[in-house]
Amino acid sequence: MYSFEKLEVWQKTRKFVKRIYEITSFYPKQEQFGLIQHTRKSAVSILSSIAEGSSRFSKTDFKRYLQISIGSLYETISQLFIALDNNYLTNDLFNELYNDSEYIAKMLSKLSKSQSLSTINYQP
Repeated sequence: MYSFEKLEVWQKTRKFVKRIYEITSFYPKQEQFGLIQHTRKSAVSILSSIAEGSSRFSKTDFKRYLQISIGSLYETISQLFIALDNNYLTNDLFNELYNDSEYIAKMLSKLSKSQSLSTINYQP
């Protein structure tokens, strides 16, 4: 098991990304190469940046990747607003995803400020 898999924020984000995939599968077909693709890509980037950053050997590098994750999260939320505005999402579904994203953002911010970042690097 790699160290990033042990991070609660990675586990929570993995579930969030799975939910994004489930939900976007119901968007209109004409959004396949538009909003669906962009929303999925930005959501995957959140998860991937956490994993990639955990492989870095300095706190500064890892923090930079966590900041990238937060940026990708904000991008995903912006795209969910577009989906809501176009009636691809119900208010309840949007609120569910929005609340999950707030929780993930807080976790990423807390991890970024943590003084124990160096302890999560993978040790073969």
